[in-house]
Amino acid sequence: MDHEQAFELLPGYIDEELSLSESLEFERHLASCERCKHAYEQQRQVIMQLRQNDLRLDAPPELVKRIRAALPVQRSWWQRVASRLGGVSGFGGTGRTSGTGGTLGWAPVGAMVVSLVALTWSAGLYLSLPAGDTHLTQELVDSHVRSLQFDHLYDVISTDRHTVKPWFDGKIDFAPPVIDLAQQGYPLVGGRLDYLNGHAVAVMVYRYKLHPINLYVWPGSEAGATPHIYERQGYHLAHWSAAGMNYWAITDAGESELNGFVTNLRAHSAS
Repeated sequence: MDHEQAFELLPGYIDEELSLSESLEFERHLASCERCKHAYEQQRQVIMQLRQNDLRLDAPPELVKRIRAALPVQRSWWQRVASRLGGVSGFGGTGRTSGTGGTLGWAPVGAMVVSLVALTWSAGLYLSLPAGDTHLTQELVDSHVRSLQFDHLYDVISTDRHTVKPWFDGKIDFAPPVIDLAQQGYPLVGGRLDYLNGHAVAVMVYRYKLHPINLYVWPGSEAGATPHIYERQGYHLAHWSAAGMNYWAITDAGESELNGFVTNLRAHSAS
């Protein structure tokens, strides 16, 4: 890593936005480069000073009062429900009817029922996850989004599994299976290191059309050989284990596309 690359990564390192491999490479450069070490210390001191309490300015009490008076009154959920029910015929006696005799006041109740059904359905999806996987799935979603937002999708870019697999040698203490699924419509495009569930994991990156698929792999003997597909925050996740490895796949593609990826991957692994 040269000075130019180090200066580009410095803000991301300070904000803890780098991938595991990028952080390790940056730290190795920092240990042997006084110029970059000085730049890092300068930025760190600036951030520490900006976080000091004496730089904060309290607004005058009169200004605070005016701002609070201008804000809309925040009512509780039950208060809003009671307010809507109060305008419905039969609840408070203030219902209004249209010219055809229909009751207009029932419209808010219908909307409220639809909202409650949607809320119940969403809660059911969330609670369908095993208790031990809830925190892990959030980590996976965060990692997937972070890899897309900060252009950290790959540490090694290659469609050749014989290039991607050796890249992990010496970086982790296990050899992840790297499978090419280009003929099945899920080409391998690269790999990276990530930190998940308390330890370093291998990530193989595939694509389905324009949809990236992150496949996280690490050793383990968890039960769950049969894949399960979940949905969280608009992403689909699949989880299974095989041959002493844990597998988690995540993508913004649809459930059927992810299921096709998992089916092809498992069939290829078993062959």
